[in-house]
Amino acid sequence: MDVEDRLGLRERKKLATREALSAAALRLALEQGPANVRVDDIAEAAGVSPRTYNNYFSSREQAIMVALAAERSLRVAAAMRARPSGEPLHVAVIEAVVGTYAGDGEPDRETLRLVTSAPAMRAEFLDTVAAIEYPLAQAIAARVGEQEPGALRPAVLAAAVSAAARVAAAAWLSPDQEAGFGELLRRALDVLVPALAAVPR
Repeated sequence: MDVEDRLGLRERKKLATREALSAAALRLALEQGPANVRVDDIAEAAGVSPRTYNNYFSSREQAIMVALAAERSLRVAAAMRARPSGEPLHVAVIEAVVGTYAGDGEPDRETLRLVTSAPAMRAEFLDTVAAIEYPLAQAIAARVGEQEPGALRPAVLAAAVSAAARVAAAAWLSPDQEAGFGELLRRALDVLVPALAAVPR
């Protein structure tokens, strides 16, 4: 086995461990309530030591939310890069973001409402939604040809998109909200169309 194969195997094992810990955290949160889940319990359920757990997550809230968020931020950036090169920026951004979270990618609202009943869990979930900012900024920068260090426009636009996604997620978790996350996300992002459409291609 060469070096590249060994590195690939190591990364796959790390990813499998991370996913096992996250899945265990979510299962325990649903069974016992988020406030009753301990790090030691998560580690034991995943078959690893608490020390190993701490190599992957800084809190139980983070571990639980990774299972629900599925680390979509990188997928948003990948979807953005995959959009047709001649497509207007506002269309590419909106379709990449909404396409990642809508339909089959939409989190289960009732599960999220249960888990995010704890304020710390709700804050962690909203942070995972907002985590699209940095990778999206890189994808926007590549698309508009503004990749020099310190370029403000891609960073500002990505921050605005991230904020819109966070607002949509908070509205979606409201008890009386009937609209789907994808619909709310598209409505929130539509507010940013003038700014995105103004970027020269």
